[in-house]
This record gives sequence, structure tokens and C-alpha cells, in this order.
Amino acid sequence: MRDTKDHLIVALDVPSLDELRQLCRLLQGEVGMVKIGLGHLGYGLHEAVDIAHQYGHKIFLDLKLFDIGATVSRSVEGLCQLPIDMLTVHGDPHVVRAAFEGRARGQGKFSILAVTILTSLDAVDIDACQFAPMPVELLVEKRAQLAVQAGADGVIASPAEAKRLRELLGPSFYIVTPGVRPHGADQNDQKRVATPRDAIQAGASHIVVGRPIIHANDPLEATRNLLLPLAGMTA
Repeated sequence: MRDTKDHLIVALDVPSLDELRQLCRLLQGEVGMVKIGLGHLGYGLHEAVDIAHQYGHKIFLDLKLFDIGATVSRSVEGLCQLPIDMLTVHGDPHVVRAAFEGRARGQGKFSILAVTILTSLDAVDIDACQFAPMPVELLVEKRAQLAVQAGADGVIASPAEAKRLRELLGPSFYIVTPGVRPHGADQNDQKRVATPRDAIQAGASHIVVGRPIIHANDPLEATRNLLLPLAGMTA
């Protein structure tokens, strides 16, 4: 059985390396992974990864790469130098295939996860983007299936789609769900949300939580309280 903490990825969306270092030290041994992302580009993405690695954290590198295949492939090959465990790319099949090729050339050991539809979008946003008329859930399913067929090790989707995706993809694929909030917490800019327990129960392998932890008066206590309802659960 997986350790309860292994379900949790904490998004270290803080504005400085000093704050990131403090959180990495505080959460050492308490969480499954930490998320480093685009917000760290301005003050040192590599430095942020190095700090997290120094404190023994597994690293979820959330870059959502999206470009022509050659650029994605070269980028992923270069990222193989970093001590990361998961990397996100957009779920378009050509992007996933290019990422897979870059990882192979760079001999990377990390998993490649495909973003389906951002959890900050809802049906109104999707319609405004002029996608073909299709419910959000079906669009997520379609993109997930295409991404996995192209070689993705898993997908990023909201908790609302996790149950159906688990049925479609089977037990071995990663389903990572942002848009997770403890009961009663502010949703912030997320629209398709669920509690940690509901997300894992639906089939998520990992949940991503940021502000409810990093903005808490006591981030360590907030982390432990968030994990309590997950004790004994598997996905």
C-alpha cells in the first residue's frame, strides 16, 4: 500500500528562492512531491529544482510544454539533466510524441504527463475558445485517450473527470488532479474542484495542492490536516 503522503504534490508557487527553500525544509519527508513550474522562471528554475532535490523531494516539473515537435523534443532532451520525476506537456499527440523522443535521447527516467484541459476552465471558457461543441468531460476523455496512445505515462485532469479516466485508462496510468481544495477552502481561480478525499476516491493517483498549504499560518500543520482524510486510501 502506498504511503498516504505519496498522493500529495505541493505546489511551491512562492515569489522567491528563500521562501521556496523554507518550505522545502519544512515539508521534508512530509509530502510525496513538490511542484516547480513556470512561476519560477523569473528567479531561477534550475535553482528551484536543485533546492527541492537537496531536501530530498521528488519533483513534479510543471512546464506544460507546447510547441512544434522539434522544439519540444530538444527541450525535453535538455531537461533530462535535471533530477525530476514528472514533467508536464500539453496533450496534443504531436507534443507527447516529441517529448517521448526527447526523453529517450536524453535517457531521462521521469514520467511524461499530458495536460488535458486546464482546471481553471469551465464549459463557458471552452465555448469561448471556439472548440467544437462538446461537453468538457468528453473533451477531456478524448484528449486523454489521444495522449496515452501517443505515449504519455499519465494525464492531468480535474477531479470531476478522474473516475471516468480511471475506467478508460486502467490502473497503471497516472492521473494527477489540480483543483483540489480542503472542505470549505477558497476555490481561488480553480473552477472544477473537489476535496482531497473525493479526488483520490474518484481515481486520482496524485493531487496537487498549493495555496491552502503554502499560504497557511502553519504549512506543516495544514499539510498533515489535509492528509488525515486520505489515510488508508489507494489509487
